[in-house]
Amino acid sequence: MKTFNSALGVCILIFSVNAARAEVAVIVNLGASVTPSQSDVANIFLGKDKSLKGIDQKDWPPAKEKFYGAIVNKNESQLKSYWSGLVFTGKGQPLPSVADDAAVVAKISTEPDAIGYIDRASATEKVKILFILP
Repeated sequence: MKTFNSALGVCILIFSVNAARAEVAVIVNLGASVTPSQSDVANIFLGKDKSLKGIDQKDWPPAKEKFYGAIVNKNESQLKSYWSGLVFTGKGQPLPSVADDAAVVAKISTEPDAIGYIDRASATEKVKILFILP
């Protein structure tokens, strides 16, 4: 039993290290006419810029955690608080969200004015990568 617990601990550690190393790709439709900067992307995902339609991910997967930490410098509770304040004052609504990376790619590949983020490994030829967050 002790050996099993040690092995399980090592597996969890390896998975955590690999998850932390995952790169996040910010993606747009292949036909997108705008190429936003990182600060533009932050404003899009905070509802301040409507030049592109931001597609968010449900829950709080690793790609979302890394994206919001790097782009808007917010964690899950800070982001929820931010959107709660905008909703309460009538100044905004959270972005539409989809289930996972594959759903983000599918949505962005069919909407010319959409932007999103995914784990880089999930990128396909159906979308254009704007930049990578290491």
